[in-house]
Amino acid sequence: MNIIVDVFYDTYIDALRLLPFLFLAYLAMECLEHWTGGRMQEIVRKSGKMGPAIGGLLGIFPQCGFSAAAANLYAGRIITMGTLIAVFLSTSDEMLPILISENTAPSMIGKILLLKLVYALAAGFLADFFFRKKVEMQIGHLCERHHCHCERGIWRSAFHHTWKIFLYIVAVSLVLNFAVALAGEETLAALVQGRPALSLFLSALVGMIPNCASSVVLTQLYLKGVLSAGALMAGLLSGSGVGFLVLLRVNEDRRESLRIFLLLYGIGVGAGALTQLLGISF
Repeated sequence: MNIIVDVFYDTYIDALRLLPFLFLAYLAMECLEHWTGGRMQEIVRKSGKMGPAIGGLLGIFPQCGFSAAAANLYAGRIITMGTLIAVFLSTSDEMLPILISENTAPSMIGKILLLKLVYALAAGFLADFFFRKKVEMQIGHLCERHHCHCERGIWRSAFHHTWKIFLYIVAVSLVLNFAVALAGEETLAALVQGRPALSLFLSALVGMIPNCASSVVLTQLYLKGVLSAGALMAGLLSGSGVGFLVLLRVNEDRRESLRIFLLLYGIGVGAGALTQLLGISF
C-alpha cells in the first residue's frame, strides 16, 4: 500500500514541477507565432549556431522541465536538433540534489557536471553539423494538429497545450514509476556488479526510462560503489527526464523521434566507454 501511495505522490509532484516550464514554452511559441510571423524564421536561421552551447548550459540545472520545454521548441522547429541533443544530454534531473544530500565533495559534483557538459556540447555541435536541416518554424501547423484554437488568444492556447501534455505525462509516468518501484535498484545492482561492459549498456538503458526516477537510481548505485564512473556517465547522459515523452507526443515525425532516442542511447554508451577507457574518475 505504501508503494502505491509513494508512486502516486512522486508522480504528481514531478509532474507539477513541469507545469511552469511547459506553460512558458507554449506561451513563448504562441508569442513567436502571433507577434513575429515570418521574421522569426530568419532570426532562428542566423542565431541557431550557438544553440547547443546555450542549451547545454541551461540543461545542467537540476530539473526535468527544461528538457520538456526543449522538446516542444524542437517540435515547433524553433531550436535545432543539435540544441535539443545538447539539452537532453546535459539534463541532470535529480542527480545534483542526491549528491548534495549525501554530502558529496563539491569538486566531485563539479567534475560530473563538467564532463556531462563537455559531452553534451560536442554531441550537440556534431549533430547540427551532420543533421542540420533548413529551420522553418512550424508552430502554426503544430497548433492545427493539436486543435488548440489559437484564434481564442495566446493564453488560452498555451493553457490548452499545457493541460493536454500534462495529462499525458502523468498517465505514462505512473506506469513507469510503478515498474521502477517493483523492479527496485537491487535488481539492477545484481545485474551490473562485476560486469563493467554490461553495466554501460544497462545503465544507459535505465537512463532512457523517461522520468526523473532513473537518475536517482543511477546516482545512488554509483555512491554505493556498484557503478563505475563510466556506467554513471552512460546512464546520466542517455536520460532526458520526461523530455523524450514530450517529444514523442508533440513531434509529428515519430521516426525522427525514435532516431533521436537511439542516438541518445548510442552517445550515452559511447561516452561511458570513453570515460572508462580514459580512466576518468570522480
